[in-house]
Amino acid sequence: MRLIIAEKPSLGRAIADVLPRPHKKHNGYIETAGGDYVTWCIGHLLEQAEPDAYDPAFKQWRLEHLPIIPSQWLLQPRKSSRNQLTVIKKLLKRAEIIVHAGDPDREGQLLVDEVLEFLKLSSVRRKEVRRLLINDLNPQAVKKALARLKSNNDYVPLSVSALARSRADWIYGINLTRAFTLLGRREGYNGLLSVGRVQTPILGLVARRDQEIAHFQAKPYFEVFAVLETGQKESFKARWLPSESCQPWMDEEGRVLDRRLAENVIDRIKGKTGEVVLAEDKPGKELPPLPYSLSTLQIDAARQYRMSAGQVLESCQKLYEKKMITYPRSDCRYLPKEHFQQAPEVLAAIRNNDHQWAKAVDNATPDKPGRAWNDAKVGAHHGIIPTSRRSAIDKISRAEQQVYGLIARQYIAQFYPDHRYQTRRIQVRIEGGLFQASNRQVVDDGWKILYQQQERKDQLDLPRLPSVKKGEQLNCIDAELKERETQPPRPFTDATLLSAMTGIARFVKDPAIRKVLRETDGLGTEATRAGIIELLFSRKFLTREGRNIHATATGKALIEALPEKVSQPDMTASWESFLDSIVERKGSYNTFMINLDHELRTLLATAMTNGMPTVRNLPPVKEKFRKRKGAVSRKKTVAKRE
Repeated sequence: MRLIIAEKPSLGRAIADVLPRPHKKHNGYIETAGGDYVTWCIGHLLEQAEPDAYDPAFKQWRLEHLPIIPSQWLLQPRKSSRNQLTVIKKLLKRAEIIVHAGDPDREGQLLVDEVLEFLKLSSVRRKEVRRLLINDLNPQAVKKALARLKSNNDYVPLSVSALARSRADWIYGINLTRAFTLLGRREGYNGLLSVGRVQTPILGLVARRDQEIAHFQAKPYFEVFAVLETGQKESFKARWLPSESCQPWMDEEGRVLDRRLAENVIDRIKGKTGEVVLAEDKPGKELPPLPYSLSTLQIDAARQYRMSAGQVLESCQKLYEKKMITYPRSDCRYLPKEHFQQAPEVLAAIRNNDHQWAKAVDNATPDKPGRAWNDAKVGAHHGIIPTSRRSAIDKISRAEQQVYGLIARQYIAQFYPDHRYQTRRIQVRIEGGLFQASNRQVVDDGWKILYQQQERKDQLDLPRLPSVKKGEQLNCIDAELKERETQPPRPFTDATLLSAMTGIARFVKDPAIRKVLRETDGLGTEATRAGIIELLFSRKFLTREGRNIHATATGKALIEALPEKVSQPDMTASWESFLDSIVERKGSYNTFMINLDHELRTLLATAMTNGMPTVRNLPPVKEKFRKRKGAVSRKKTVAKRE
């Protein structure tokens, strides 16, 4: 008997659908005619025990108990999942072959592995477990995956990395949340002050941005433009590029702050002759954008439809379960080369499912794979694309239609030519000063015709620069002074906050960490980012004003009170880097946990010394830190602790 353990019932049913019939449906599993049994978890069947499971005294929150660090970790069955755990336990005893069919990511790997360990599957039998990786629930894709089972041992580092993160989030979140909540009570604040290694740096990003905006002081700056005329009486404008000698009168952005300097330049160049020192025409191109990862999809959906990250993830999950898109919690933007053979079927499904893209599909040229098809860039899962399933799109929700449309357009773009343009750049030296003009002219819309970008329309309205040669003399017939004003940074929106989380390297102070992070996923994971943002809203640390996201008074007070290391992304970003090294077999679980222990004790010592005076006189948030109920999924639990 072969037992296949899926992550959730929908995946289990999709696997059973391609196995020999007739099927016998039992309570918690499906028996097939070929002797295979398919069962499933319901998300995480197990959860980390609460602190009082280690010591009843920990039920009371006291500073003297901290830090709470288990020496032997305890998992306990979720109340809502006990029956299903019993089903799997009975089937395991009968199984000759066991197949792990968790989702193809770090969390999915741990989810089934921890069940096998909790049910005390022997080490000998665990070595024989096979791994089934499914990115697409359509029958053809599931059949191919079943024909390519791998050894589950190959994915042990993935599971260890997920385990390290899960335990570290528990230690970090529980200890610091208790510490700062208790310190807040000393100052008269009776609300929950939750701290997490991801949620708190996100709150820090928003709070610091709000502070920058509040303290921003606008400053005038000045730009100079020379109006130049060729021998053929063609005129154009060129902007002055200040030299290094002007730096005492410039800001760090290179803007001239002294009006007198700008006026002096105008007086010097009017009516004078300039010489062309650079005249170049360069062809350029933009390749089609890669297929979506979940974060890039959430960013685009936020920009175009004002959808929250949670709404996008929910829509994706529904589309996945309806077999209309591939696995949605992907952090990859590339596709396996073998998928290229399915392109005609996928494009035909898009034409059938979403009529707005029918003409675009007809104009596509799927004759050769582009850069998206790259096996070297694909890990356990690939970019999010439509499947070949044909469905009635009018029977799905408006949000699902919008998300499907974005995914479909991004896939169609892979079969369009590059966007091509010609860039002309002219530099002219006048009385020792350097002036530059440049613009871009579209040669071929290519894939951008699918996106109807406003910048494309604006470029058409720009006058084409005249053709000049190096050494040519031009007359400066006039000069213009433009007075502008520095602008404050913009508040975060759903799109820009997600972008900041995925591109967190630019907010990291340590150059070494910043360099490493350019190749990693940023703060949180594809699956947890939406939940973490929503958690900050539910805990009243963030609030919305239209599209803009701001920190509340409580959120700002918490960030001001915390050690800077807790509210900056550097530490949690280095965590993600180390967790990735575990997956790559370069780092170890023990080293990671030892470093965490040392870091936590240092942070707690700092907290005890500094206290929480900033929360004094703030009204408490009406939310209690309750033990999570069984109905809450582990992925949501992880988001809370992060």
